[in-house]
Amino acid sequence: MVRVLIVDDSATMRSLIATILQRDPEIEVVGEAGDPLEAREAIKRLNPDVLTLDVEMPNMNGIEFLEKIMRLRPMPVVMVSTLTVRGAEATMEALELGAIDCVAKPSTGGLEGFQDLPFKVKAAAKAKVRPLRQAEPNAPKPAPLEHTPDGRLIAIGSSTGGVEALIAVLSRFPANCPPTVITQHMPATFTKSFSERLDRLCAPKVAEAHDGAVLENGRIYIAPGGENHLEVSGSGTPRCRLTPGAAVNGHRPSVDVLFRSVAKVAGGRAVGAILTGMGRDGAEGLLAMRQAGARTFGQDEASSVVYGMPKAAFELGAVERQAPLDRIAAELLKAPSSKVIENV
Repeated sequence: MVRVLIVDDSATMRSLIATILQRDPEIEVVGEAGDPLEAREAIKRLNPDVLTLDVEMPNMNGIEFLEKIMRLRPMPVVMVSTLTVRGAEATMEALELGAIDCVAKPSTGGLEGFQDLPFKVKAAAKAKVRPLRQAEPNAPKPAPLEHTPDGRLIAIGSSTGGVEALIAVLSRFPANCPPTVITQHMPATFTKSFSERLDRLCAPKVAEAHDGAVLENGRIYIAPGGENHLEVSGSGTPRCRLTPGAAVNGHRPSVDVLFRSVAKVAGGRAVGAILTGMGRDGAEGLLAMRQAGARTFGQDEASSVVYGMPKAAFELGAVERQAPLDRIAAELLKAPSSKVIENV
């Protein structure tokens, strides 16, 4: 049973969150708090497994409170944010500070926007939570790796814990990196803000993918959350395609859909990586990539926030090599073409 404390200044929102969580027999709502001061006492008293935390609250905003939690009493936190630019930017900051996942508040006041919340809360309960480390003021940032363009294409999939993981990987990419397509499970409102944040942090140009975008060196394309899957099409001039369709493995966009399209279009000219995340989305697609001749890598258990997606892919035989997070970028950039794997 996952014991949850709900922190939100709106009594109505607390009630909505409690209603959707209590529908799941594996979740128990043990308490509610209207602001961080109440939450601090409730955490001491109730010792919850997971906290759902509003971004904007009186007395202390959610980001300040999260930072204190991750320094003093690290625990799994799922952020609950408004569908605004400000809310999205704050949520990205929260995920970098160590929040496990995020969910957008429904704009209509109903429950439809919270359907993924029980899944995310249960994933958070299984996540590895690391204490927030104080950054050294004069510590040098790792320099981008070197790369000579060679016609390859990189595809990456991630979910729970993926914001921190993708920042760690992509911040090592050089300005002339191979065209890179990424599906990260994230609400639609947040993928644009995440792309913009990555663009500020990374040497290559990072943006949400748009339909028809030509894949070019030095560019990273993030699948927009919401209504479409991201695919790659075209043998002569590969392009991004945003295609409508039902959720796959419970997700839209789906990592499996992206990886399968890359296997078909790029074959042995592709390199794939599956990073931290709950579930098994991407395992079958990464296997298709490996069978088509692509090099494939998985984040190892020790460095994964949730060793779900990488584990599923590894057990299926889709992962050629596992690596810690701080080695993934180097593996992706140096990996030469591999022989086709007929049977794994």
